[in-house]
Amino acid sequence: MNRTSRRSRRRSFLRVAGFLLLLGAVFVVGVAVGEALHDRPDLGGSQTIVRTLTPITIAPAAQTVTVTSSSP
Repeated sequence: MNRTSRRSRRRSFLRVAGFLLLLGAVFVVGVAVGEALHDRPDLGGSQTIVRTLTPITIAPAAQTVTVTSSSP
């Protein structure tokens, strides 16, 4: 083997290794983006609010009127 042949092999190996590293990085970024999209909350969902209402007090009537009717 001559010197240029070894350089050529080394360059091709480095090129393939670099390509594989780039491919792995793109895969990892894709998985991260997919998980981020999966974890985001749903927009426009329903929301339930529970409140306890307290009754107000009513003052007693000042006068009581009784109406009676007789049948004919």
